[in-house]
Amino acid sequence: MVSSVETLRAEGHSTVHVGDNVYTSNDQCLADLRSTDPSDDKTRIERTKGGLLKDAYRWILNHADFQRWRNDKESRLLWIRGDPGKGKTMLLIGIIEELEQQYKQPRDACLLSYFFCQGTDSRLNKATAVLRGLIYLLLTQEASLMSYIRKKYGRAGKQLFEDVNAFDALSKIFTNMLQDPNLKGAYLIVDALDECETGLPQLLGLIVQSASTSPHVKWIVSSRNEAHIEARLSLNGAQMMLSLELNAEHVSRAVELFVDFKVSQLASIKHDGTLQEEVRKQMHEKANGTFLWVALVIQELEQVESWDIRQVLEEVPADLNSLYDRMMRQVQQLKRKDPEFCRLVLLTMTLAYRPLHLLELGTLSGLPGQISKNLDSTKKIVVKCGSFLTIREDHIYFIHQSAKDYLDLNAPGTLFPSGRGAFHYNLFSRSLQVMFETLQRNIYRLHQPGISIDSVKQPHPDLLTPVRYSCVYWASHLDEAYKSSSPCRSDLADGGKIHLFLRKRFLYWLEALSLIKSMSSSVQTISTLLTLLKVSPDFR
Repeated sequence: MVSSVETLRAEGHSTVHVGDNVYTSNDQCLADLRSTDPSDDKTRIERTKGGLLKDAYRWILNHADFQRWRNDKESRLLWIRGDPGKGKTMLLIGIIEELEQQYKQPRDACLLSYFFCQGTDSRLNKATAVLRGLIYLLLTQEASLMSYIRKKYGRAGKQLFEDVNAFDALSKIFTNMLQDPNLKGAYLIVDALDECETGLPQLLGLIVQSASTSPHVKWIVSSRNEAHIEARLSLNGAQMMLSLELNAEHVSRAVELFVDFKVSQLASIKHDGTLQEEVRKQMHEKANGTFLWVALVIQELEQVESWDIRQVLEEVPADLNSLYDRMMRQVQQLKRKDPEFCRLVLLTMTLAYRPLHLLELGTLSGLPGQISKNLDSTKKIVVKCGSFLTIREDHIYFIHQSAKDYLDLNAPGTLFPSGRGAFHYNLFSRSLQVMFETLQRNIYRLHQPGISIDSVKQPHPDLLTPVRYSCVYWASHLDEAYKSSSPCRSDLADGGKIHLFLRKRFLYWLEALSLIKSMSSSVQTISTLLTLLKVSPDFR
């Protein structure tokens, strides 16, 4: 059996050879630190939102508040705030693009690091994840900063980034990096602070502290108009706020440019200048400075013939929430069993802790087998779910956080007629079943099971694709079901579902978690089960 990379490093080897692969200690540290690559998230978000339109964000570059933040050494924090759908994320992506263009030469550059919080993805909605992303991008640009993380990493390994003390440990490392005497400067950008659901107060405190104590560091953060965020940012002379509502004229003009571009791309009216102008005018009047409204309406117009466009525009409400109401009514008016299939998809996505692969959705949603086991059929049902969801590279995402918020707050009776707990229980039960049926010994058929996980190549097709989500989150859904008083206590008993699964598939489950690089989830899962056993009156 080949010794693990980690063991060799613990023995003092800075470079390790495994087969044809060569690893350095810095490589492994970065691999363990990386929970996501924010640059990949940026690319995905741009693609999901239809690309970056420069004319829609250029106004902010000449704005007095932005210029002051950029040029005044004492102005180190800029908070961009605005209601849902006002284009905050794309505005920040535009700023990132401009800063990247300005600092192309590494020797003269300030470092640039950023993170996009997403409430719909449990991997992107925690303060620790934000810090890991920011530090990861800093280290990929300036290797000398590795010295601030190597000592602690050498002692703790990957647990440095994942245990209960991870945020505090990373905060110290991050602060020391920003105070490095050789650091010429750094721009740090965090989008959608309101979607950071775990550890936000601590993250805001760290941002304010570093903006106050690190003279070469400048921050831009964005969020919705939330009072608790404003209170914790405690704005002063060095901290500024730019409200999109107070800059409605700039935002409205940007939205108009966005409308003009999108209408010019509508294939059904591409050669009808008169109708194009009519569509532009109506959308300008109804958009209310909301990019998301424009994107959703354009998506609907793309699905109709040119002679139906006028009627659609007349029927479409100007308010975003009313538009969601209309989308939900359209789903409910689909033919045959489609409304029920869409309900199963929407409720599964609403309760899921992260975006799902189409095959994961198939195993979790309760769709009929002839649909759930066929990628194209599952995709067709997702497409029927109005414009609430979008598909990119076989993964399903909410079109916007506000779409999930709407389903959470305004459609519980429609989506969850039996209550959320019952459907959390269904997700737990289906997860356990599909893992029991799928997991097996040496599922990747490795000839050398003892090789480093970094040397394992994902097979095609990957038998773990449909169960990746289940392997990590099955106990979380059990926990939610238990909190909702759903009938799941018998599953915790000797001879119950969980006992049978752990007795028959425990080692295969651990192997699967190792292969999908989520081994730490096993600790959290067992901890959740132990907690449930302690609080259950049946097991005291």
